[in-house]
Amino acid sequence: MTSFSVLFWLNKSRSKNNKPAIYLRLSVDGKRAELSTYQYVTPALWNASAQCVKGNSEEAQAINRQLLTLKANLHKHYSLLVTSGEPVTAAAVKNSFTGITEHSRTLCEVIDFHNRRFAEKVKAGMTSGRTLKRFEITKEKVIAFLKAQYHVSDRPLSEIRFSFAPDFEHFLTTVQGIGANTAMKYVKILKQMLKLAVDQGWLVVSPLAGFKCTYEDPQRERLTMDEIMALYNKQLIPRLAEVRDIYLFCCFTGYAYTDVLHLTPDNLVIGIDGEKWIVKNREKTQTAERVPLLPIPLEIVNRYKDSPYCLLYHRLLPVNSNQRYNAYLQEIATLCDIKKHLTTHTARHTFATTVTLENDVPIETVSQMLGHKCIRTTQIYAKITQQKVSNNMRALRERLAVDKPKLQVTV
Repeated sequence: MTSFSVLFWLNKSRSKNNKPAIYLRLSVDGKRAELSTYQYVTPALWNASAQCVKGNSEEAQAINRQLLTLKANLHKHYSLLVTSGEPVTAAAVKNSFTGITEHSRTLCEVIDFHNRRFAEKVKAGMTSGRTLKRFEITKEKVIAFLKAQYHVSDRPLSEIRFSFAPDFEHFLTTVQGIGANTAMKYVKILKQMLKLAVDQGWLVVSPLAGFKCTYEDPQRERLTMDEIMALYNKQLIPRLAEVRDIYLFCCFTGYAYTDVLHLTPDNLVIGIDGEKWIVKNREKTQTAERVPLLPIPLEIVNRYKDSPYCLLYHRLLPVNSNQRYNAYLQEIATLCDIKKHLTTHTARHTFATTVTLENDVPIETVSQMLGHKCIRTTQIYAKITQQKVSNNMRALRERLAVDKPKLQVTV
């Protein structure tokens, strides 16, 4: 007969708000395995000999109930292993308790497999490292959800149900305070990872396949042409003038900050029309963006072609760090009396609406210049504006007014 015991202890290396985590150590014939209870307590309130939290507060009673439940469940899993005839070890009891068996794939194993494969693509230069970072953050958030919802750090694929998706989304928006659209993107990534498990034969069908990711329609801010020209004409000190120029370049090309940051003179080419174009793959999607340069961005490129920074680092434009860039943009907005939050995203949206669509550039052309794989993405950026409606109706009014007889009214 094997011996089995459970001991709770404070792990001071795992703290939250200066409260150590309560860990449990299960022992089978002297061999140990450890688990976090995901409960935290002030050291002065911990009674090591009684294995409980001191006092009668609601928090103390709740933690003590949780510890008793965990201990009872561990004894239950130990007894099940003994009666099943399976080898009884500390690791086997721990795995039985957490739902992990020797032959089952787990959710985190699938995520790790997905991320390793994607990392190989990043290493080969096939896609963006920023996307890999998003996948890694997704894993962190899944683990946080598992700990909060199930008190485990992993879960067998066989135990993932459809409810996992809405529960995960609810956790992200309520507990972690993430915006609805961002939370939904994490759910979408998780669905993508489970589809990979199906492709690998680890699942017959994804339990999240039927969950539809829905998004709120964001109100995307953009500049008017008057605001663009206010930026262009403003006299600024060199520190701010450089940032203003980069921002205007984004407004007239649609490039994102990270794409402008990595532009080199090699990206400046002569297009089929004999004019200068910028040709570059988007960092985010590796989709080609081909943008003919309008007079203002061409003026900006020429202004910095002999910049010491650009010559030293083989860059097309002198771009600040993202933190400085965003801070200086707000300073510039104040100086120009612009009551909008200037970001690289507002510049990209300004290009899609104010600069192109409102000047009758077809949405298919705008989509290609923005490097979008799908025109639906462009439609999100390019909602019809009041100015566009006004322009179209003015043109219609003028066409209808030409050589048209006046309406005859019979008296």
